[in-house]
Amino acid sequence: MSERTVFQSMAQRHVIGVLPTATVYTAACVMTRNNSSSVLVIDTANTMLGIVTERDMITRVLAKGQDPNQTPVSEVMTRSPHCVHPETKVADAVLIMIERGFRHLPVVTSDTHKILGVFSVRDAMPREVNAAVSLAEFNEQVNDALG
Repeated sequence: MSERTVFQSMAQRHVIGVLPTATVYTAACVMTRNNSSSVLVIDTANTMLGIVTERDMITRVLAKGQDPNQTPVSEVMTRSPHCVHPETKVADAVLIMIERGFRHLPVVTSDTHKILGVFSVRDAMPREVNAAVSLAEFNEQVNDALG
Protein backbone atom coordinates (compact mmCIF):
# COMPACT_ATOMS: atom_id res chain seq x y z
CA MET A 1 0.00 0.00 0.00
CA SER A 2 1.51 3.31 -1.04
CA GLU A 3 1.63 6.20 1.37
CA ARG A 4 -1.22 8.67 1.05
CA THR A 5 -0.76 12.31 0.16
CA VAL A 6 -2.11 15.22 2.18
CA PHE A 7 -4.70 15.94 -0.52
CA GLN A 8 -5.95 12.34 -0.44
CA SER A 9 -6.19 12.50 3.36
CA MET A 10 -7.89 15.87 3.76
CA ALA A 11 -11.33 15.54 5.34
CA GLN A 12 -12.50 18.76 3.67
CA ARG A 13 -11.35 19.53 0.16
CA HIS A 14 -12.70 23.03 -0.05
CA VAL A 15 -11.47 26.36 1.19
CA ILE A 16 -12.95 27.69 4.39
CA GLY A 17 -12.05 31.34 4.53
CA VAL A 18 -12.94 34.78 5.85
CA LEU A 19 -11.85 38.29 4.96
CA PRO A 20 -9.21 39.94 7.18
CA THR A 21 -11.84 42.35 8.50
CA ALA A 22 -14.04 39.53 9.84
CA THR A 23 -14.25 39.33 13.60
CA VAL A 24 -12.92 36.39 15.58
CA TYR A 25 -16.53 35.65 16.52
CA THR A 26 -17.52 35.46 12.84
CA ALA A 27 -14.55 33.21 12.10
CA ALA A 28 -15.55 30.93 15.00
CA CYS A 29 -19.07 30.69 13.59
CA VAL A 30 -17.72 29.81 10.12
CA MET A 31 -15.49 27.15 11.66
CA THR A 32 -18.40 25.71 13.66
CA ARG A 33 -20.70 25.57 10.62
CA ASN A 34 -17.99 23.75 8.65
CA ASN A 35 -16.87 21.47 11.52
CA SER A 36 -13.36 22.83 11.07
CA SER A 37 -10.64 23.71 13.56
CA SER A 38 -9.18 26.47 11.38
CA VAL A 39 -10.11 29.13 8.87
CA LEU A 40 -7.95 30.77 6.23
CA VAL A 41 -7.82 34.55 6.03
CA ILE A 42 -8.21 35.45 2.36
CA ASP A 43 -8.44 38.81 0.62
CA THR A 44 -10.89 39.70 -2.15
CA ALA A 45 -8.38 38.53 -4.80
CA ASN A 46 -8.44 35.05 -3.17
CA THR A 47 -4.89 35.45 -1.86
CA MET A 48 -4.12 33.73 1.42
CA LEU A 49 -2.99 36.22 4.06
CA GLY A 50 -2.98 33.92 7.07
CA ILE A 51 -4.69 31.25 9.12
CA VAL A 52 -6.61 31.33 12.40
CA THR A 53 -7.08 28.21 14.49
CA GLU A 54 -9.07 27.29 17.58
CA ARG A 55 -5.83 27.42 19.51
CA ASP A 56 -5.15 30.98 18.25
CA MET A 57 -8.60 32.04 19.39
CA ILE A 58 -7.98 30.66 22.88
CA THR A 59 -4.42 31.93 23.36
CA ARG A 60 -4.53 35.21 21.44
CA VAL A 61 -8.07 36.37 22.17
CA LEU A 62 -9.84 34.70 25.09
CA ALA A 63 -6.81 34.27 27.36
CA LYS A 64 -5.89 37.93 26.81
CA GLY A 65 -9.39 39.19 27.58
CA GLN A 66 -10.04 40.53 24.08
CA ASP A 67 -13.60 40.78 22.80
CA PRO A 68 -14.14 38.26 19.95
CA ASN A 69 -16.93 40.50 18.61
CA GLN A 70 -14.54 43.44 18.24
CA THR A 71 -11.25 41.74 17.34
CA PRO A 72 -10.57 41.33 13.61
CA VAL A 73 -8.93 38.06 12.55
CA SER A 74 -6.13 40.07 10.94
CA GLU A 75 -4.90 40.93 14.46
CA VAL A 76 -4.61 37.33 15.65
CA MET A 77 -3.91 35.29 12.51
CA THR A 78 -0.64 33.57 11.73
CA ARG A 79 0.61 35.51 8.73
CA SER A 80 2.04 33.75 5.66
CA PRO A 81 1.66 30.26 7.11
CA HIS A 82 3.89 27.38 6.06
CA CYS A 83 2.15 25.57 3.19
CA VAL A 84 2.52 22.18 1.54
CA HIS A 85 1.68 20.90 -1.92
CA PRO A 86 -1.11 18.35 -2.49
CA GLU A 87 1.39 15.61 -3.41
CA THR A 88 3.23 15.94 -0.07
CA LYS A 89 3.23 12.62 1.78
CA VAL A 90 1.25 12.60 5.02
CA ALA A 91 4.29 11.49 7.08
CA ASP A 92 6.32 14.41 5.70
CA ALA A 93 3.53 16.86 6.56
CA VAL A 94 3.21 15.42 10.07
CA LEU A 95 6.97 15.71 10.54
CA ILE A 96 6.76 19.42 9.62
CA MET A 97 3.95 19.79 12.16
CA ILE A 98 5.92 18.03 14.89
CA GLU A 99 9.13 19.96 14.26
CA ARG A 100 7.46 23.37 13.97
CA GLY A 101 4.61 23.00 16.44
CA PHE A 102 1.81 23.31 13.89
CA ARG A 103 -1.52 21.49 13.79
CA HIS A 104 -2.64 22.83 10.42
CA LEU A 105 -0.95 23.22 7.02
CA PRO A 106 -2.62 25.01 4.13
CA VAL A 107 -2.39 23.02 0.92
CA VAL A 108 -1.60 24.94 -2.27
CA THR A 109 -0.78 23.83 -5.82
CA SER A 110 2.90 23.91 -6.79
CA ASP A 111 2.43 25.88 -9.97
CA THR A 112 -0.30 28.47 -9.41
CA HIS A 113 -0.37 28.43 -5.57
CA LYS A 114 -4.13 27.90 -5.76
CA ILE A 115 -5.49 27.20 -2.27
CA LEU A 116 -7.00 23.71 -2.02
CA GLY A 117 -7.78 23.63 1.69
CA VAL A 118 -6.07 22.83 4.98
CA PHE A 119 -4.46 19.57 6.09
CA SER A 120 -5.01 19.06 9.80
CA VAL A 121 -3.24 16.72 12.16
CA ARG A 122 -6.69 15.10 12.54
CA ASP A 123 -6.46 14.11 8.86
CA ALA A 124 -3.31 12.07 9.44
CA MET A 125 -3.74 8.35 9.80
CA PRO A 126 -2.19 6.73 12.90
CA ARG A 127 0.32 4.74 10.79
CA GLU A 128 1.71 7.93 9.26
CA VAL A 129 1.74 9.78 12.58
CA ASN A 130 3.79 6.95 14.09
CA ALA A 131 6.16 6.96 11.10
CA ALA A 132 6.67 10.72 11.45
CA VAL A 133 7.29 10.46 15.21
CA SER A 134 9.88 7.74 14.57
CA LEU A 135 11.54 9.92 11.94
CA ALA A 136 11.57 12.92 14.29
CA GLU A 137 13.14 10.79 17.04
CA PHE A 138 15.74 9.48 14.58
CA ASN A 139 16.56 13.04 13.46
CA GLU A 140 16.97 14.08 17.10
CA GLN A 141 19.30 11.16 17.77
CA VAL A 142 21.41 12.05 14.70
CA ASN A 143 21.58 15.69 15.79
CA ASP A 144 22.61 14.64 19.31
CA ALA A 145 25.32 12.34 17.92
CA LEU A 146 26.68 15.06 15.61
CA GLY A 147 26.39 17.90 18.10
